[in-house]
Amino acid sequence: MYSGDSTISAVLAHRAGRTPDRRLIRFQDGASLTYGALDRDATRLADSLLALGLEPGEKVAVMLANGADFVRAWMALTRAALVEVPLNVGLKGDLLLHPLRLAECRAIVVSPDMREKLDAVAGDLPLLEHVVVAGDGPFAPLPGKTLHRLDDLAANGRERHPAVVQGRHDPAVILFTSGTTGPSKGAVLSHNSHFEMARICVAAMDYGPDDVLFSTFPLFHANARYLTVLAAMLSDAEAVLHTRFSASGFWDICRREGVTAFNYMGALLMMLHKQPARGDDADNPVRRAYGAPAPATICEDFEARFGLRLIEVYGSTELGTVTLNGLDGFRLGSCGRPVPLYDVQIQDENGLPCPPGQTGEIVARPRQPDVMFKEYYRMPDATVKAFRDLWFHTGDRGRTDEDGYFYYVDRMKDAIRRRGENISSWEVEKVIDGVDGVQEAAVFGVPSELSEEEVMTAVVRKPGAALEPAAILDRCQERLPWFAVPRYVRFVDALPRNTSERIEKYKLRDAGVTPDTWDREAAGYVVRR
Repeated sequence: MYSGDSTISAVLAHRAGRTPDRRLIRFQDGASLTYGALDRDATRLADSLLALGLEPGEKVAVMLANGADFVRAWMALTRAALVEVPLNVGLKGDLLLHPLRLAECRAIVVSPDMREKLDAVAGDLPLLEHVVVAGDGPFAPLPGKTLHRLDDLAANGRERHPAVVQGRHDPAVILFTSGTTGPSKGAVLSHNSHFEMARICVAAMDYGPDDVLFSTFPLFHANARYLTVLAAMLSDAEAVLHTRFSASGFWDICRREGVTAFNYMGALLMMLHKQPARGDDADNPVRRAYGAPAPATICEDFEARFGLRLIEVYGSTELGTVTLNGLDGFRLGSCGRPVPLYDVQIQDENGLPCPPGQTGEIVARPRQPDVMFKEYYRMPDATVKAFRDLWFHTGDRGRTDEDGYFYYVDRMKDAIRRRGENISSWEVEKVIDGVDGVQEAAVFGVPSELSEEEVMTAVVRKPGAALEPAAILDRCQERLPWFAVPRYVRFVDALPRNTSERIEKYKLRDAGVTPDTWDREAAGYVVRR
């Protein structure tokens, strides 16, 4: 495994110097990147970006789907010591404006199909100066912004490493994670933090040069970035990235591409398990899969049916990997024991350790410098609150057993996890509150048959309002990414409240999908991606 400097620029240069013609990544569209070509493009792009007047340490957003251009931009930004802000391609309106404004982005790299979304918010982004377009499609100029083409910057840049100094502890990326009682927060992560995340994965999976790592998760999330691409770079393996998951075609893709390992979320495993059994299910090259959660109800059957082993972890955007349930001492239903980077506890409401079997909040603190996030960017109050009593409070509930294994129970904080995406209920509520006829709304998660959660909203109509569920979802589609559009809508006379007039969402969650709840899937309502 690579053991040099903990920056992506350094590992890329190392691999390009030794094996320039070795392929690092293959993409769904047939494109691929070798180390040599990627190293040259990253160097030229970095030179051109700095020539625009961008200074090391400044923020540049990237809003692209999985593909060669995303990886080229990512590698160029780290080589130029610019801090990358990867954004979900589904963001629009206020949900797009917020991270761009909060992170003070001076430039953004986008695809042509993002033109309309960016135009809608560009007037409120005075700090945004440069728009870099990846791809050949038309892109009309935006008032007050300078337009560039990614390919032109790569062609015109000089092929020499920029004279910038960056270390393993310097900020490399701002990853946005869902807010709970407010807007999404930007977690500032160092180069070293995501290297440690990748190293844990490589060691647990025993990756080497003969491995092919497959992911359908987007590169604007930590999973595909650090547990697939960076893991492949560290172990000299090869990565295969697709843009969309196909349950029916998954194993045929693995056979065709020679995939030996993939990353998963619980919903992915459930969707594969629900596919009709085939006689050749176990006839595939995959030996291991890495992710969370591995649903205990299907875990053993899944492994036997598809002829592989599952490794389960617990972690977060801020912390990376915290616990690991590996092949050595695997315990069904557990997310494992703490990795060497962290002290981990279950604490009660007073901050005292819980005994085995008692449920409390999962908290963690680092045992080494720069293995977790540095701060929530420009949110000092949220940063201090998260680190109270010198422990990072995850907002997740869990327990331990007598042997020190950890078990994830559920979320304490008011966020929803759907198909691998974190959704801020506050942001969805803000959109629904703007619908004509809505007096107030509460948004919460309910269990999904595919593991994780579905989005549900309980809505109080204004007196006399003839409001239908489809009208609520129509507005959500205009202003929210597709994955945040509620599946369930329930009209109620009033929302349950405590003596302090706070909404008691736990009562709504406990009630779940009631007989009078409207289900968009059953109603045939289509959500556009």
